[in-house]
Amino acid sequence: MGLTASVLAIDAGNSKTDVVVVAADGEILATARAGGFRPPVVGVEQAVDEVATAVAGAYGAAGVTSAAHVSACLANADFPFEEEQLAAALATRGWGAAVEVRNDTFAILRAGVTEPRGVAVVCGAGINCVGMRPDGRTARFPALGRISGDWGGGWGLAEEALWHAARAEDGRGEDTALARALPAYFGYGSMLALIEALHREEVEPARRHELTPVLFATAADGDPVARAVVDRLAQEVVAMAVVALTRLDLLDEETPVLLGGGVLAGGHPQLDDGVRELLAARAPKAVPRVVTARPVLGAALLGLDAVGAGVAVQERVRAYFEG
Repeated sequence: MGLTASVLAIDAGNSKTDVVVVAADGEILATARAGGFRPPVVGVEQAVDEVATAVAGAYGAAGVTSAAHVSACLANADFPFEEEQLAAALATRGWGAAVEVRNDTFAILRAGVTEPRGVAVVCGAGINCVGMRPDGRTARFPALGRISGDWGGGWGLAEEALWHAARAEDGRGEDTALARALPAYFGYGSMLALIEALHREEVEPARRHELTPVLFATAADGDPVARAVVDRLAQEVVAMAVVALTRLDLLDEETPVLLGGGVLAGGHPQLDDGVRELLAARAPKAVPRVVTARPVLGAALLGLDAVGAGVAVQERVRAYFEG
């Protein structure tokens, strides 16, 4: 029989999968990385196969064959039935005695707090928000795009920028520097040329998200239309945070609000100031803070919570990632 670790932590997002093996005393025995986790695109089994690549590498490096607890924070686990389905798929791999699956946004939240209490808003490719209390209560949103009421995220911001730029060029909308900046980024002289290139897929669809930094740069240069889009994102971030705080009865308590993901951690002054000003007005006791630690830290800490690890053990794990 092989050796057993305390926690196998998995953070699997759309673009990459990180795995960490943690010993009972908090020592990090091994880490590994694999590709993205996209069950809606490739199916559950193939998506878990990608995770298995990282787990095999980490277990091999750590010299263990299983863990007491598998803590998996996974993209696309938006409903309880999906968490159950994914937990069952992971359990069949025999990686640990117990398996717990959460949406990957919980990893950002737990990475940024010393106890499982607070709210996190994550804005990367998409946008999502979760909250939790030590008693196990949670608040969350489906985060499935427009059908679940979402607005924002890198993809959504790029689409919004394109919409405004197209209407500005053909006269349906207000003039904006986006109409020149967006096509110029891809080497085109007009929005019409860029629209045709996107339609013909001469510019790969996956590259549209590259326009989000162009939006922020245009806003920073003072363009009113671009600035309005950034302001709307700040409003959306705060709306999600306030709803989560309210659901958890934390609105009147000093509570951390963690901001994560490439957009919210990108250091955009207008967005940062807007979020803080709106939070101060609508949730004065909220304490906003940007999380830059790798989300797999949060998955590891959630696993250590589950096995009852002490503060010293958790601090050792945190020191590994933040040191």
